[in-house]
Amino acid sequence: MVMETGKIKRQEVKMLNRKLLELSGVLNVESFDSEEFLLETECGYLTIKGQNLHIKNLNLEQGMVAIEGYFNELAYVDSVSQGKSKGLLGKLFK
Repeated sequence: MVMETGKIKRQEVKMLNRKLLELSGVLNVESFDSEEFLLETECGYLTIKGQNLHIKNLNLEQGMVAIEGYFNELAYVDSVSQGKSKGLLGKLFK
């Protein structure tokens, strides 16, 4: 959990057999297609990658989303490194 100015932020991630993903603490769905979702959550931006992804249920008033498909990756995007896209040379010459 992340504490910020007295407010506790909470997010739950529940996955069943890599085929159903239920999330709480979702603020906004930034973008999505059948292979990738980008969600703004209470704990930061979350990317979800997979195959045949689609929204099963969405309720932004309660901050809930359910996604079906086959999931390969879930990752939080770090806002510091998001702006700096490093290529091969950038990684070699720090």
